[in-house]
Amino acid sequence: MKEGLDDILADNLAVIFCGINPGLRAAATGHHFMGRSNRFWRTLHLAGFTPHEVQPENDRTILQYQCGLTTVVERPTARADQLSAGEFKAAAVGFENKIARYAPRCVAFLGKAAYGALTGQREMAWGLQPHSLGNAAVWVLPNPSGRNLGFTLEQLVDAYRPLRQALNDPR
Repeated sequence: MKEGLDDILADNLAVIFCGINPGLRAAATGHHFMGRSNRFWRTLHLAGFTPHEVQPENDRTILQYQCGLTTVVERPTARADQLSAGEFKAAAVGFENKIARYAPRCVAFLGKAAYGALTGQREMAWGLQPHSLGNAAVWVLPNPSGRNLGFTLEQLVDAYRPLRQALNDPR
C-alpha cells in the first residue's frame, strides 16, 4: 500500500476541501473518498459544486470545478480517531504552508476534529469561521464519512450549500 494520498491542488482554487487523513481504501487505490459508504462526491454534486456526481476514480476532475482536495495528516488509518494529537501538531506548519502556496479563496475542513486540532479550539460552530487561514476563509463542514451517522445526506447537502453560495459571490 502506498503511504499517504496525493493532493489534488492547483493555484487559485475557489475551495480546497480538507479531510482529516486518508482512509485505508483511498490510500490503497490512490483516490480520495473511495470508501463505499463515503458520501463526499454525492454531497458535492447535490450541493451544486459539480454538474454530475464525480466517481472517486475520476477525483482529479474536481479541479475543473475550481475545487481541490487535501488532508491535514498524511498517514492513512481505518478511522480518524487512530491519529494522535502529536500527528496533527506535526502536520500543522506543512499544512499551513500548503494553503499559503495554493492560495484558495476558502478552505473547507470536513469535520471539526482536524480544524480543532490545528487551532486548539474545542468548540466551534458549523459553517464559516471567524478566523482565516492565510487569506483563505475557513469553513467547517460535517464529515461525509458513512461512519458519521449524525448527518443524513440531506443534512450534509444543506450544510455544504452555503459554502457553494458564498463562492458564487465575488471575492
